[in-house]
Amino acid sequence: MKKRTFNTLFMLSSVDGKISTGKILERDVDKDYSKIKGLKEGLHQYYDLEKRTDFCSFNTGLVMAKIGVNTDHSPINVQSCSFVILDGKHLTKNGVQNLINGTKKLYLVTTNKKHPAFEIRDEKLVIIHYPKQVDFSDLFEKLRSKYGVKRITVQSGGTLNSILIREGLIDRVSLVIAPALIGGKETPSLVDGDNLISERDLKNIKSLKLLKVNKLKKSYLHLIYQVL
Repeated sequence: MKKRTFNTLFMLSSVDGKISTGKILERDVDKDYSKIKGLKEGLHQYYDLEKRTDFCSFNTGLVMAKIGVNTDHSPINVQSCSFVILDGKHLTKNGVQNLINGTKKLYLVTTNKKHPAFEIRDEKLVIIHYPKQVDFSDLFEKLRSKYGVKRITVQSGGTLNSILIREGLIDRVSLVIAPALIGGKETPSLVDGDNLISERDLKNIKSLKLLKVNKLKKSYLHLIYQVL
């Protein structure tokens, strides 16, 4: 079996497993937690831990667009970190250029042969194109064997998280628990994706081994699990 990257899922979650404060894109924990008494006081601890994650980060164009990389005031400026961004249609040419300028290297993964990234020529940009569907096993093997990436921190959404977990591509979970209950059956959670129905579907449930519990300040917790 080919070697692939070691992947850690690093997320901020409420006690009831929500990674957003609501159903619509305008609801966002980064923006909303900072306004809520009891949450804003300890939120900085998540960002402090985020700064100590791997030097390669995996995310989506949707998240990048949501935080404003397509604008003239992109918040991304991490010259020591490379980004692997999965995107079909959310990033503009300006957004791709901002990510190139703000990172050590940008690996743009897409199935869209007309993605605006193809209009850009830059030594810091690597485009990994799949004709129909992204093969994540192949992607993580390629990132290691061809580009020398050994470890990746994954910070994607609930649907993509479920795909990576169910395909056995997440090795460790680093979870910051915020002292909040959010609710909402359509509010994104840590792991979404297709519902499990039959007994055969139980194979998609991944058991975890608790490696460490850190009690943070202001009722926040940091839990680290190995995926079995």
